[in-house]
Amino acid sequence: MYIDFYYIVLVLPAVIFAMVAQQMVSSRFRKYSAVKTFRNITGAEAAEAVLRVNGVYGVTVEKTEGRLTDHYDPRSNTIRLSRDVYDGFSVAAVGIAAHEAGHAIQYAQEYAPVRTRQAIIPVTRIGSVLSMPLVILGLAFYSPIGNMMFLLGIALFGLATLFQLITLPVEFDASGRAMQTLQDARILDESELGQTKKVLSAAAMTYVAALAVSLGQLLRLLLIFGGRRGRR
Repeated sequence: MYIDFYYIVLVLPAVIFAMVAQQMVSSRFRKYSAVKTFRNITGAEAAEAVLRVNGVYGVTVEKTEGRLTDHYDPRSNTIRLSRDVYDGFSVAAVGIAAHEAGHAIQYAQEYAPVRTRQAIIPVTRIGSVLSMPLVILGLAFYSPIGNMMFLLGIALFGLATLFQLITLPVEFDASGRAMQTLQDARILDESELGQTKKVLSAAAMTYVAALAVSLGQLLRLLLIFGGRRGRR
């Protein structure tokens, strides 16, 4: 029976970390969704306030279906908030909405990492679709052409990993902008800020975990390729 030690050592711990991080997000969102803000401000109102304080106008804030499906769409300049966040009066709802407003501010202020990430999205999409099929084909054909396909698959997977790497400062910066504005504009009080930070910190860990999984997988593929060439 074949045992993939590279996967067990390099990838599996990161996958477990990702599962724990996702569970932590859900847990903290549930916990702090039950904590109402003193000012009774909804997530939608918080997003609009954060935009306004930072001098960003023309961004639409609308409701979308699903749970924790909140995101900013730069193509339509729209913040889409899940129902629980859009209508919610909790510190969790306000924090998540403010974070998405932080992304809108990044685009409005030409924040370099977010523009870089946006520019490489088309390439990374190709990489995410083709990388593993090329690796599998490369493994199937033990030949120079097979090695070439394997290496190309690794290169494309590396682009997807680069996307994850660039995503980290983008996400941390959006949360930083959100927290600073919530504090400066006195949208939340000190205790509420601390609770909101716990929610956003948990969300940030999911991006750290995603990068860890990608890096572990990339190193695994490189080691497999190196071992394959060493057996020639």
